[in-house]
Amino acid sequence: MIFIVVKFPVKPEHADSWLTHVDAFTRATRAEPGNLWFEWSRSTEDPHTYVLVEAFQDGTGEAHVNSDHFRAAMETLRPLVERAPQIVSTTIEGADGWGKMGELGID
Repeated sequence: MIFIVVKFPVKPEHADSWLTHVDAFTRATRAEPGNLWFEWSRSTEDPHTYVLVEAFQDGTGEAHVNSDHFRAAMETLRPLVERAPQIVSTTIEGADGWGKMGELGID
């Protein structure tokens, strides 16, 4: 599984409308074969930062970054961010989705 987390530092004037700007990109990505999840959250520490958590089945990441909707999103989002987003991208061998957090002891 390819697991990616990206922090987007959004210009203050676009922070409240960010989810509207990424809506088409989000819907198109979620519809891709191999997409496991594509979820946005707003930082509780900095209201101008959005965090994207996404995952893809092995071998499907290249199709995502080469898609028309990915290229279009990069053009749309470029003027809305203050600086380059920060990213962590890794492959987790043998994983295919979320696992249960056992530390809480809830079935």
